Amino acid sequence: MDRTILHCDANCFYASVELLHHPELRGKPVAVGGDPEARHGIVLTADYTAKRCGVKTGMALWQARQVCPEIIFLSPRMDLYLRFSRMANEIYNEYSDLVESFGIDENWIDVSAMTSIKGDGYKIATEISNRIKSELGITVSIGVSFDKIYAKLGSDYKKPDAITTMYRDEIQQKAWCLPAADLLYVGRSTDAKLRKIGIRTIGDLARKDEQILISQFGKMGSVLWNFANGYDDSPVKKENTHAPIKSVGNSTTTPRDLQTDEDVKIIIYMLAESVSSRLRKHGFRCRVVEISVRDNELFSFTRQHKIDHATNITKEIAEEAYRIFKESYDWKKPIRSVGVRGADLVTDYFWEQIDLFSNMEFREKQMKADAAVDELRKRFGYFSVQRGLMYFDKMLSQLDCEATHTVHPHGYF
Repeated sequence: MDRTILHCDANCFYASVELLHHPELRGKPVAVGGDPEARHGIVLTADYTAKRCGVKTGMALWQARQVCPEIIFLSPRMDLYLRFSRMANEIYNEYSDLVESFGIDENWIDVSAMTSIKGDGYKIATEISNRIKSELGITVSIGVSFDKIYAKLGSDYKKPDAITTMYRDEIQQKAWCLPAADLLYVGRSTDAKLRKIGIRTIGDLARKDEQILISQFGKMGSVLWNFANGYDDSPVKKENTHAPIKSVGNSTTTPRDLQTDEDVKIIIYMLAESVSSRLRKHGFRCRVVEISVRDNELFSFTRQHKIDHATNITKEIAEEAYRIFKESYDWKKPIRSVGVRGADLVTDYFWEQIDLFSNMEFREKQMKADAAVDELRKRFGYFSVQRGLMYFDKMLSQLDCEATHTVHPHGYF
């Protein structure tokens, strides 16, 4: 017997949440992104009014302004979006304990065990959709299917505020005529390669000989063929210690080019403070620290390293990020932009074995000190408490790294 799996995707999530707090902007083109007066910034989410004008996610702010001169930009507030994400998850968890996040605004829910009580998948999806609308004030598009891949395709099929079934006897009629690029993990590059061998639709992909696909794409060719044919039997993972997002990061284009290690150290500590503060606020810890660096000729690179113990301690994240930088950069050019990211997130409930040489007493003192700083900044502002390092360069230390964050969704595999 087929499973009943839903995929819930909040419509224009960031923008929808912002419009709840700015009702005067309803009906106007709105996008959530960086500061248009700053040296950088992209569109994270646009509402449907802006999308109809041609604004797309990932556009530079100046490009969005070109296609939609009346657009209104709002700075992102990740804390607010994570709070709404948690509230949505509380609703989903009332229907199943098998709820798997696929980013801050998307979730799979295996409701197979509830169909005998609540009715079929469409009826359950309707109830969830109505509750999200009435209790949170936003809308979701929901796909109802027998596996995760076609459930996600169903949620993408019609937006906003729609429910689409993709049952096994419907996929040839509804899905196989859709472009292959609509299938999960068929990106621009893969789509171009598929077109070269005559595959343009999901149906073309499903009907193609699997061995031909393997010869062209390796193991991924078999994965895509199985996806197209509805042979994906991967389970909806039970949420426990994994965070609903993959990582929390922050980067900044600096007010002047960085010339020395000391300059970089100031920026890394500021970014690490904001990343670790956000991790603590939402009960996350990271197991990987990553940095990104871009010089003044726009050459860029990223480096990452897995750390011994999951952490949200500012000093540990900053020291690891600075160590990676020192190992990776040779100062042939001044630096224009730096980023710090905490990845491979787990929750505070994550259990791990501590080695004999770890000083847990000292780490606990650092955690308490960080928590005290968080509380002071919450009450008196970000600049109320600063490290002595920040006084070496007042221009660099005036950046408010709390204002911008990036969150990254989980991959499928």
